[in-house]
Amino acid sequence: MNFIKTYSDVDPADSRMTFRIRTMEEIYDRNGGKTDEPHRHDYYIILLVRKADGIHHIDFKEYPLSGGQVYFISPGQVHRIVEREKSHGYVITFSTRFMAENQIDACFIDDINLFKDYGETPPLPVDVQQETQLNAYCEQMMDWSKANIKFRSQGIGSLLRLFLISCNNLCSVHGENPQQLQAGGTLLREYKDLVEKHFTEWHLVSQYAEALHVTPDHLNRTVRSLIGKTAKEYLQSRITVAARRMLYFSGQPQKEIAYALGFSEPAHFSSFFKKCTGMSPSDFRK
Repeated sequence: MNFIKTYSDVDPADSRMTFRIRTMEEIYDRNGGKTDEPHRHDYYIILLVRKADGIHHIDFKEYPLSGGQVYFISPGQVHRIVEREKSHGYVITFSTRFMAENQIDACFIDDINLFKDYGETPPLPVDVQQETQLNAYCEQMMDWSKANIKFRSQGIGSLLRLFLISCNNLCSVHGENPQQLQAGGTLLREYKDLVEKHFTEWHLVSQYAEALHVTPDHLNRTVRSLIGKTAKEYLQSRITVAARRMLYFSGQPQKEIAYALGFSEPAHFSSFFKKCTGMSPSDFRK
């Protein structure tokens, strides 16, 4: 979907860069306080927000931007930050190449369950003590990034792991079970991969369950226990997010969008979209 502004490189000035950490203040000053248009990235983003007043739009969901928050943005998600004043905090960006170079397995990112991909992507709330600890990791990552020392990248990778593990532990405090996450992690990863490959063809959970050699009920229960929504809800969320992006950012007729998303009739697409979002495609586009 090339109609959405996309940032491909962690550092536009150096395509070889695979990790970058900056302060929110620095970015605000560099942009002169100007708000960027809705865009997406081909890499992961973490925002540790210490002080802010604004709104964070992520895939057409709106969240108040304030202090004591950590946001996790996955590659491909469309987002936009609107600041009423200069924000304070850190922006961490890293690519899948950085993960591979530092032995951070993709399974680790899935198992910590912080990067949500689609649907609701609310920030993780942190108290003063938790924020202080995460801030310390960020300051160390900043120091390591500026240092010209041996194993610099590996040191940053270790600090990033500690940051993410700490955030995952906070999620556990908020009611998620790490053992449960690990138990069904493989099935969830395989399901997510299949959805990404086939959501424009397969609209039924039974089709994915058959490919994964499990029952639809088992798949629904497992996915729900890990991410708080059923396999059906996750699939619907993936389709509706794609539809919203196409309706909002492209000039394609609704009929073409319906066929592109695998609906045999535009009326079926319209009915599906309204059932999932509460409004018709034409109303959403308006």
